[in-house]
Amino acid sequence: MRNAISAALSLALATPALAQPGALASAQTAEAADTLVYVHAGTLLTEPGKPPRGPSTIVVRNEKIAEVRDGFATPPPGAQVVGLRDKFVLPGLIDMHVHLWGIGGDPLKDRLTAMNRDEADDMMHAVANARTTLDAGFTTVRDLGGNARGMRALREAVERGDIDGPTIVNAGNPISVSGGHGDPTNGIAEQFADAIHQHTINTCDGPDECRRAVRQQVALGAQVIKYMSTGGVLSNVSGGLGRAMTDAEMSAIIDTAHGLGRKVATHSHAAAGTKAAIAAGVDTVDHGSFLDDEAIKLFKANGTWLVPTMMAPRAAVEQARAGMLPPAVIPKAEEAAAAAFASHQKAIAAGVKVAFGTDSGVSRHAENAKEFALLTSAGMSAAEALKTATVNAAAALGRSASIGTITPGKDADIIALSGSPLEDITRLQNVNFVMRRGLVHKAAQ
Repeated sequence: MRNAISAALSLALATPALAQPGALASAQTAEAADTLVYVHAGTLLTEPGKPPRGPSTIVVRNEKIAEVRDGFATPPPGAQVVGLRDKFVLPGLIDMHVHLWGIGGDPLKDRLTAMNRDEADDMMHAVANARTTLDAGFTTVRDLGGNARGMRALREAVERGDIDGPTIVNAGNPISVSGGHGDPTNGIAEQFADAIHQHTINTCDGPDECRRAVRQQVALGAQVIKYMSTGGVLSNVSGGLGRAMTDAEMSAIIDTAHGLGRKVATHSHAAAGTKAAIAAGVDTVDHGSFLDDEAIKLFKANGTWLVPTMMAPRAAVEQARAGMLPPAVIPKAEEAAAAAFASHQKAIAAGVKVAFGTDSGVSRHAENAKEFALLTSAGMSAAEALKTATVNAAAALGRSASIGTITPGKDADIIALSGSPLEDITRLQNVNFVMRRGLVHKAAQ
């Protein structure tokens, strides 16, 4: 067999047509992709947090921003012109916490179809969720929990241009202790739980198992690691929202992930879990529903990012009270919703670093921009809220060099609105134009 493989390789290398079957096509594609686009913007916000400028031209070459000029520059022959002269133009938005996989935002339908829905069905939902999320103006998302192989495949399909969607930074399956939030056997009947448990690799008990769990998610394509410091609202168990992991388990997860070049997000509600995660070196705390003074001091001292996901507890309460979620969820949803707003108000007033995230998938996809109004109601200005989903989120992802502002050299991720979101933040709920990496996904309306 080895000789046969060697002979086949020799033949392929000796025959140009076989050695590089896509070489000519690749060259033609590269030539065709050498595009020049002039975007004429009536009002342009190149960097949220700074004042907008008047009529401007964004020059896009292929996927990148090449130049930003004052006024409406005359394009050279052959250049495409995108007319946004009556629009407010700004960088594409970034959501640090979504769940694209599966139905999402409709828990009753999810529960009713769970036993007859295959992973292929969930992938089709994920494809649709990716498209509608991009349509809503979110050109980059961090996906914090879905089928590990499926989300890697979805991410790569978007990168190839096979399907429309935002740039995806995927976590794979979140890491949990046995019985914790993220253990897929929670609340499942014994005969099914045993079968699921045999294929579960994202649960760990003790530092060595937690190191193994991180490595396995990375092996499956995870670009970021998520783990569960505390219990969770949507777990079908009555274990509450308290701390779930030991110091040693958290340190093992975070140190292993950082050693493999991955940032770490933690799902955390209780203050004890949040404080332990920050002490262990976590990069972002997602939810942060119960924050005391000590937790806020730790955020500031360590430069840790808070991703509030203010929409999530409100959506969970509405769904639980409507009977769309298991009974064990109701008291947890009400407890988290009651505490979260006050905690986030306190963190914002204290100057904790905040990055935008929604937990879409708990709420419906494409409604991500409703989070902005909640951030302003908690004490942010419109400019500050917008910055959380651009400049701040790019920094929290470690991708400030490529996204977050309209600056030469960065990805041409650009959106447009009918009016200024600095005057009315709810305008972000109606995005009129979307460009991702130089390609128009949604034409101006």
